[in-house]
Amino acid sequence: MDQGLSLKRRLLFTGIVTLLVWAHLLWDYLHEGVPTHYLLHSKDMPGISNWWGGITLPLVTFLLLFWIHKNFLKTSELDISETSKILVIRFIMALVFGILLSVFFTLGSPAPGYMMLIAIVLSFFLPLYKPEYLLGLILGMSYTFGANIPILAAFVLLLIFLVCYKLIRFGALVLIARMRQS
Repeated sequence: MDQGLSLKRRLLFTGIVTLLVWAHLLWDYLHEGVPTHYLLHSKDMPGISNWWGGITLPLVTFLLLFWIHKNFLKTSELDISETSKILVIRFIMALVFGILLSVFFTLGSPAPGYMMLIAIVLSFFLPLYKPEYLLGLILGMSYTFGANIPILAAFVLLLIFLVCYKLIRFGALVLIARMRQS
């Protein structure tokens, strides 16, 4: 029995993302030209053309959806509807976070820095390294930053969140447990 994210749904979602990214690229090409984004927003750093996003964003979307599907298959049949709701909520929260991050960055606000610090603190309590969070963040930021800068940023954040949740949190919980015993 195929639960949750069937291959058809994953391909459909990836197809929608592909159409949207190529429509955005076509719009840019016909108007002001396809922009190039620079690492750390500095022209001294290497630039990455948004054309690459036409390939990388659909590929990363499909791979993250596959990862979500693999995680979903690990749940028991009793938890399917609850797990589906949790996945959608996590995705939407990360999507909104990515959109807000992009908007505040565009406005020149210092809020993105604070938002990232809050996300790192939250990663001690929530498993922000999950693929549904990454997919939402990447898609939320891709309109403003192109596809590749959010992909790079999301995978750096994946490592930070994974270390915070799995290693540092575990170490802190072990220390707390030892302090309670003595």
